Amino acid sequence: MSWTGFVVLPDSDAAGEVRAVVPFASPRVFPHASGRPWLIGHWPLEDLVMAEAGPMRVAVIGSCPVTADNLAARVKRVRSVDDVDAIATELPGSFHVVASIDGRVRVQGSVTGLRRVFHARRGRVPLAADRADVLAAMTGAGIDERMLAVRVACSGKIPPPLGDQPLWSGISALPADHYLTWHHDREYQVRWWRPPPPQTPLGEGALAVREALSTATDHRAPSGGRLSCDLSGGMDSTSLAFLAARTVPDLLTYRNGEAEAGNDDTVFAAVAIEALENAEHLVVGQQDLPALFTDVAVPVGAETPYAHPRTVARKRHIARLLAERGSRRHLAGHGGDELFTPLPGYLHRLLWRHPLTAWRHVRGYAALRRWPLGATLRNLLLPGDVAKWWQAQADNLTGAAYSGRQAVLGWGLWPLRASAWVTGAAVDLARQELSRAAQYATPLALDPGQHQAVLTLRTNSAHYRQLARLYAEGGVRLELPYFDDRVAEAVLAVRPHEHAGPFRYKPLLAEAMRGLVPDAVLGRTTKGEFGEDVRVGLRRNLPAILKLFADSALADRGLIDADALREHLTAPQPVAGSPFPLEHLIGCEIWLRAATQPVPRSSDASATAS
Repeated sequence: MSWTGFVVLPDSDAAGEVRAVVPFASPRVFPHASGRPWLIGHWPLEDLVMAEAGPMRVAVIGSCPVTADNLAARVKRVRSVDDVDAIATELPGSFHVVASIDGRVRVQGSVTGLRRVFHARRGRVPLAADRADVLAAMTGAGIDERMLAVRVACSGKIPPPLGDQPLWSGISALPADHYLTWHHDREYQVRWWRPPPPQTPLGEGALAVREALSTATDHRAPSGGRLSCDLSGGMDSTSLAFLAARTVPDLLTYRNGEAEAGNDDTVFAAVAIEALENAEHLVVGQQDLPALFTDVAVPVGAETPYAHPRTVARKRHIARLLAERGSRRHLAGHGGDELFTPLPGYLHRLLWRHPLTAWRHVRGYAALRRWPLGATLRNLLLPGDVAKWWQAQADNLTGAAYSGRQAVLGWGLWPLRASAWVTGAAVDLARQELSRAAQYATPLALDPGQHQAVLTLRTNSAHYRQLARLYAEGGVRLELPYFDDRVAEAVLAVRPHEHAGPFRYKPLLAEAMRGLVPDAVLGRTTKGEFGEDVRVGLRRNLPAILKLFADSALADRGLIDADALREHLTAPQPVAGSPFPLEHLIGCEIWLRAATQPVPRSSDASATAS
């Protein structure tokens, strides 16, 4: 196994003992001003910008256009760990910030959750890293059986804070809006970021979003090789392609052919391709791609279960195709749906400030999504709080599945429900953890709509971190500009009822890209349907899935009933049935098998130092 990432150590004598157990081959080691090891890891050199000023050291790791000279000028103004706020809030991109200042250390990721920080202790030494499995290898952590039961029982993506917790005992996740700080061996967590108030009008907000997205794409081109970009025909990826084409003369675009006859992505992609006449366009038909659910038993790292194992073989294949054509970095529109199609929690605030507008939106949703008006209005008038939402998930974990015709107006994203194959023991453990989350969970914003908006980003970011590793295996770096902090802040600042609702599709992004992207794409009111891909892939690979669970590691731990699962898989499936609970289960099964294998350690103890 080839480890990538980094570990941060405190400025203490005891930290030197830990250096020998980092799992990186030939790691780079950067010291504190004291000479003790501070930052150890293995990552592309282009991802690191570092500056020093006397006893102060600050490192920016990730996608950020800051130069060493620019960062050095900023570091000269730093006097304490609190002063690093200015660096973190002003720089564009998606990155970690690590600082060492007079014996104190500060570590943080990105507020969208794409760049994460995990922490643990080895003996009396506190550790932090960008990967939970790295810390597990360093500390010898075992599997947290209770958190594994939560993942299995809840059958889907679990929102923070519970969904952020690693499946390794003794490893904790730092909230994305906090930084971790140590003074020698003493540890503190400080919340440094809150979402902006959603007060900016649509027109003004569109200008800010365009500027933020322009900055986010301008620095993404690689120093060597080509830049490629998804061009599905959807508004998210198409916008990035046109932004990139302004400065990249040899842009390569990529799209899959459609399996679904009713998918009109091809119509809008053709419009975009015609307008991007200087770019090279690669279109791969369904017959030339691995079917979905191919190679589902192949693990994707050991940090956390992969959310969409049906796509693993296909994504690896696409990365190889792009690399063969010279791509070294690839832009993808993931995060666009999360940002530009807000959940309807914004209706709470709107109801009290503009009740007539709120009523018009509710009626629109009721017509479009068949919301029951009475229940919707009751939920709007009595929103409850975060604690009640989590307790409701515990109480109703075995209740009826979410139908899609209920307004998601509370403090979560969707109801958490256990599938029929989950055992009673797993449900009991999960209920206990959900009830415990009700005692410590806090809102990400006082306004339910803003809370939901941030929650959506952070819940989905875990999947995209792992997706980036799939591309990296093929030699291509996946870039996700919509998850840049400054882009997210620009969107969150806009009045949600002006860029959300049942009447227009992604109006904020459409206005931001007006004059750059063809109007035919910006005026689109549909979204591609990919159900046929899923149905074909599941039928073709069902024997492999049945074989996977014939000797299930989850069943051995008493978390699933293998017979009930087999009965479900071999029974006639509803045409519109969701594959997500099954995918989530496959991800947990593969993760558990990978996590219980012996952890390889590097035999190369050499290191390079700054």
